[in-house]
Amino acid sequence: MLEDLIVIATKNIRDILDLSIKFEHGNKALVIYDTNNGLTNILIAAYRQALPEAKFVDFDTVDKQIIMAEFAKLQPDDLVVMVQSSNFRLDDFRIRIHLFSKKLKVIEHMHLYRNDPSVWDVYVHALEYDTDWLHTVSAKVKQQLQTAQEFKIVSLDRELIVTGGLEIPKLNIGDYTGMQNIGGTFPIGELFTEAKDFASMHGSFYVYAFAGQDFSISMHEPFRVDVEQGLVVGFGDNAPSGFIEILELVKSFERPLIREIGFGLNRAITRERYLADITAFERIHGMHVSLGEKHSVFKKPGIKTNKSKFHVDLFPVVDSAGADGKMIFADGQYVL
Repeated sequence: MLEDLIVIATKNIRDILDLSIKFEHGNKALVIYDTNNGLTNILIAAYRQALPEAKFVDFDTVDKQIIMAEFAKLQPDDLVVMVQSSNFRLDDFRIRIHLFSKKLKVIEHMHLYRNDPSVWDVYVHALEYDTDWLHTVSAKVKQQLQTAQEFKIVSLDRELIVTGGLEIPKLNIGDYTGMQNIGGTFPIGELFTEAKDFASMHGSFYVYAFAGQDFSISMHEPFRVDVEQGLVVGFGDNAPSGFIEILELVKSFERPLIREIGFGLNRAITRERYLADITAFERIHGMHVSLGEKHSVFKKPGIKTNKSKFHVDLFPVVDSAGADGKMIFADGQYVL
């Protein structure tokens, strides 16, 4: 079983290197890893096959200054891979920002300990760089959203409606053409936007999962969330205490806005077989929205990125979602 996963992971990683990152094998590659988790070990075995000339450094066996020295040896377009059971820390040093500032390519795998062995295969399959699917579907969804005047989610017996248009959607599909920074956190597969005017969002939707305060996914029987002028104003009687606590925490710092409207494009991650870490779960084949004022991509008057605090992912039950009467997602599938 593990050998089979290593074979699949090796193929998927090679595709990421060749098709997404476009790593030239004449450049240097540095792989920083730990051995604290079985999934980490699967990925390391795959990277050893995909990058036989790379230098491998066990994070837990060397001084942090040695790792910094290894970074300093690299030149633009060289590659750094970080395979992390949790999240590597170099004091207050923000590793990825530093690496991007050096024009290095970066692949991160984070919080692997949150994935139970029963879903290691889901993670490995989620690394597949499904080029045709990602490019074709994301282009169609983006085209429909960026020209829409009305967007609607039908969620069981309720509807959430946005009028007045959406921001131009952003893509996370592993295509870094023309981008300043090449790479990011894998698995990938997402498209996201938000209302141009938050006050134009009204209605209700049902939530089946949300990110807890530990950044792990919490699954529940669907509960209703009510929205007026873009703000969460109520919830169903069966809303779990964990959600109510998060909502009250958000409200104690900032407005409980529904901001991001996201479409997950990774077909390996489903409601039935999912990954517990929110960074990976967000790519789920379906939809998500965010609660709180924080968003690092879209800028809005009156919201300062460095002052806003919360971006809590909520995962709605979606019977259908469409723009200007044209269906985008229905019955668990993209229908463009």
